Amino acid sequence: MEALKQYQSEIETELQLILGWWMEHTPDAESAGFHGEVDDSGIAQPGATRGLVLYSRILWTFSAAYRQTGNEQLLTMSERAYWYLLHHFKDPVYGGMFWAVDVDGKVQQDKKQVYGIAFCIYGLAEYYQVVKDEQALQVAMELFQLIETHCRDFVDEGYIEAVSRDWSSIADLRLSEKDLNEAKSMNTHLHVLEAYACLYKCRKDVKLASAIFSLLKLFRKYIIDPATHQQHLFFSSSWEVRSNMVSFGHDIEAAWLLYEAAATVGNTEMLTYFKENAVEMADAALQGIDADGGMWYEYNKTDHHLNKEKHWWPQAEAMVGFLYAYRFTGHEQYLRHSINSWNFIKKYIRDPQNGEWFWGIHEDGSPMIRGKAGFWKCPYHNSRACMEVSSAITLLLNRFPCL
Repeated sequence: MEALKQYQSEIETELQLILGWWMEHTPDAESAGFHGEVDDSGIAQPGATRGLVLYSRILWTFSAAYRQTGNEQLLTMSERAYWYLLHHFKDPVYGGMFWAVDVDGKVQQDKKQVYGIAFCIYGLAEYYQVVKDEQALQVAMELFQLIETHCRDFVDEGYIEAVSRDWSSIADLRLSEKDLNEAKSMNTHLHVLEAYACLYKCRKDVKLASAIFSLLKLFRKYIIDPATHQQHLFFSSSWEVRSNMVSFGHDIEAAWLLYEAAATVGNTEMLTYFKENAVEMADAALQGIDADGGMWYEYNKTDHHLNKEKHWWPQAEAMVGFLYAYRFTGHEQYLRHSINSWNFIKKYIRDPQNGEWFWGIHEDGSPMIRGKAGFWKCPYHNSRACMEVSSAITLLLNRFPCL
């Protein structure tokens, strides 16, 4: 019990440090928004592009943290992100959200990336839960309907990756330059599911519940490999596997997110399946754990190349995923892996001098200097991990006071 209490205490302190860093370094006084990029020393980079994912994750993070802590400063940050999203990212002509704007809030990339819109839904739904602003819920529901109308594949099921501003087809579907240009991906489906589950907590909509259930079935049928309990990453429109990579971080993240989505809609059969699946996926993710407790980035199943970089976000998700496996089984090994992930973060990922977390470390243990905030470096993974771990430990201590 003392180990759990210490773990929880350290994690709650870390959450405050992360949130404090973002409140100090990212607000842009001139634009009423947030800087698009902050370097490893905490210096904002003028002129940096502002991404939909960054702003949506800021909205989600500070809304969720306010709901957990009641700190009014966090709500102010949420309101700031909410205002900027609606005034600069929301498309007033065709609906939906732009992918990126410039430092002046003018549209820079007008494509509609389903992944980004999903994160906006996620942020808006969490914001609604704390402020009960009907406009926020209305916008979230509008985005849900737009995705369902324009991006859902009703023949083969699932969601295409991206469309143009007017919702017509687009040649380049990629989320980022490192991704394959394929019609469907695990990553987008996982975060559409995450967003829809959060929105369902706000409105028990029948169509929303049906979409969540369909997504869960897709993970079970196509995305999770039943032999390895790892996820395929990219697919054709008809769900032919087009990738050979294993993403350890996405696997341990999906392990607990899929269970939470099933719990949200309350389907008993799905809940049972994804509870067992959470443990199976956690076991599979152990293949990506190094002796130092850190999680490697990727593994290529074709040439057997292991990318031994250790990025910040898989470590955060490992804390949560392994703790869920411990909750479900009571097996101490999973608790050890969760705590080992945190110990690895303290030793290698957290920046003791300038705050926040490094992007990760190279194979030789040196830090990856890629900025503390940016298009993809957001407060979402590490803040959420702290909140989830704290909540999970509270549940464990209440359920088993003799621990």
